[in-house]
Amino acid sequence: MARSTERSQRGGHSGVSIEDVAAAAGVSTATVSRAVRGLPRVSPATREKILGVAESLGYVASSSASGLATGRTKTIGVLAPFVSRWFFSKAIEGADRELHARQYNLSLFNLGGHGSNRERLFSKTMVYKQIDALLVLCMALTPDETDHLQKIDIPLIVVGGHVEECAYIGIDDYGASSTAVRHLIDLGHRDIALLHGDDETDLNFDVPRVRILAFKEVMAEAGLPIRPEWDEWGDFTVRSGQEAFRRLWGRPGPKPTAIFCASDEMAMGVIFEAARAGVRVPEELSVVGIDDHDFADAVGLTTVRQRPDEQAELATKMLLDELNGMAGAVRSVVAPHQLIVRGTTAPPPS
Repeated sequence: MARSTERSQRGGHSGVSIEDVAAAAGVSTATVSRAVRGLPRVSPATREKILGVAESLGYVASSSASGLATGRTKTIGVLAPFVSRWFFSKAIEGADRELHARQYNLSLFNLGGHGSNRERLFSKTMVYKQIDALLVLCMALTPDETDHLQKIDIPLIVVGGHVEECAYIGIDDYGASSTAVRHLIDLGHRDIALLHGDDETDLNFDVPRVRILAFKEVMAEAGLPIRPEWDEWGDFTVRSGQEAFRRLWGRPGPKPTAIFCASDEMAMGVIFEAARAGVRVPEELSVVGIDDHDFADAVGLTTVRQRPDEQAELATKMLLDELNGMAGAVRSVVAPHQLIVRGTTAPPPS
């Protein structure tokens, strides 16, 4: 009798248990649990096989089948490196919109940038006692943190950047950057500077590296020189854009006619500082960014648009669908991007 009760609890209303699926697929119940909930450490082939078996048997994952140590909290965790920057605040807004509509709570874990007291946020207390699922906003992760995320046995998805072996939603950063650089080249620019995000090579954060790679490869394809002295870095803030412009214009030698900035906030910093230095945008200097920040339209910034709020809203929907027994709901998705031409780009001065 106890066995039949367990089967009914663990198999939802279908009467098919997780053990039935495991036996039919020739795998462990733990592997079935991970596969139907979109968790890492299951090969694509095995996952596909398990989902096929589960569907053919009519297996429906239930809350007790999901293996959550403490039952439901009706709370989804959002792990963010910062809360003050545009991308993260917009993503949190999108996640909260979906959670509110589904009557779930949001628990925010703010890592506070590099350093700080990050270890406690990756503790089992956070993961197992307070939340049902975890949304990770794109950030630089240490190898230990990445390893810990991959071992978390709750539904998990990353928004805005790629983390190895985790489902993620984000734009094609290579494609978005290529679009921005080609826009400048199509206008006739040959002397193009790069303002990229800080490349923390010891951390797991693909976005800055991918945007740098796209710039270099598109320039090379066009047969254009990449000048090391025009390679500047920032930390995705307005201030770092201002500082990068001052360094660039403070050096002796020729100046670029255009700058590709890896974020709108850095692009706005360049525009503000250029105005201060008497450099006219776009007559003397074209500037393009990535994001379509809330202030981009007011500044007249040409940019490549993405919607972090929509990315996080979709990711949150996937997590909740997974918790509600929809096998395979959590999956990787490429979000759209779009070139928005405004007033900060023009052909180079003749």
